[in-house]
Amino acid sequence: MDIASLNCIVLGGGIGGLTTAIMLRRAGAAVRVLEQAPRITEVGAGLQISPNGFVVLEKLGLGSALRAKSVRGQSVLLRDYKGTEVVRLDLARLPCGDYHFVHRADLVHILEHAALAAGVEISLGHTAMSVTPGPAPQVTLKDGSMLDCDLVVGADGLHSVARQALNGTSAPFFTRQVAWRAVIPETGADPQAQVFMGPHRHLVTYPLRGGRMRNLVAVQERAQWHEESWTAEDDPETLRGVFGDFGRDAKDLLDRVEKVNRWGLFRHSVAAKWHLGGVVLAGDAAHPTLPFMAQGANMALEDAFALGRCLGDGSTLEAALSAYQDMRFDRVRRVVDTASRNAWKYHLSFPPLRAAAHAALRIGGALMPGRMVGQFDWIYGYDVTATDV
Repeated sequence: MDIASLNCIVLGGGIGGLTTAIMLRRAGAAVRVLEQAPRITEVGAGLQISPNGFVVLEKLGLGSALRAKSVRGQSVLLRDYKGTEVVRLDLARLPCGDYHFVHRADLVHILEHAALAAGVEISLGHTAMSVTPGPAPQVTLKDGSMLDCDLVVGADGLHSVARQALNGTSAPFFTRQVAWRAVIPETGADPQAQVFMGPHRHLVTYPLRGGRMRNLVAVQERAQWHEESWTAEDDPETLRGVFGDFGRDAKDLLDRVEKVNRWGLFRHSVAAKWHLGGVVLAGDAAHPTLPFMAQGANMALEDAFALGRCLGDGSTLEAALSAYQDMRFDRVRRVVDTASRNAWKYHLSFPPLRAAAHAALRIGGALMPGRMVGQFDWIYGYDVTATDV
């Protein structure tokens, strides 16, 4: 199959969509990205790009651009909610030292610039309402117009119309956890992530943009149902009240929050069907993941590279898309399951159990520091760009 003969539409101008567009266009395909937002703005907050995602950017020649716009992480510090240090994880022990904290808007800008330079057409303010698989798949836009192409890539996120076309609708499972996201000003910070672990709650923070900003993500267990949106605004006083018993260091960060978004955390299954009739899924459209391993953006980067490779190697479009799902399915399911199981470790509420768990972490960090970080080598050490994958 000749990729250069394909006329492709990519739904979604986020990280996965733009990276996929770059891969396809550089292989010669005609590519149009449809993004429903009227313009590329400072939407979103911080991301962690771990080595398995960074290798994709490096392979695309964008590694230096990311390094210039991000903070290279050196460690992760786990702390008790009152502020006591539990264990420090050295990120230099990872298989590749490129672990970066970056503002989502900065990464999207890097990818947008590379896509335009490659000749990708980016159409803003275009909302896809439905996708029809078939020999010549179609995309129906909000204004009623219909677009034909050879390949539709559904990189349109959590509420993907492409996923619905392939898998129908399914009700997500509310995890009984609610999260807040904020970015605050900073005057300089160590290049490390910090996690404050409290009863039924935790707070994650790390620097952005050379230490001039700081990302905050706070999570609380609760039974109350919340809408599934990360753009809903909340009152910063509500956030401060929920974490009012945290220690001084955490409170100092929360006191600087002027604007905060809140969203309910829902568990979605990995899509059973990733492709049909010239329509294929990527990123959150195929496998939404909870944020507790910081792998959403990295999985989207891996997907984009894998899809481009399979299209280049496949004898037919159908064979290429089948190979892509086979290559990715087990890995993303394992990552999604790991993220889903990870939150409870930060939320221990029974004091003796929490004390014992934190003591075990301290001992493990002192006696086996490499093992503490190395337990996730299967995630961070994976290189989707390697020829033997």
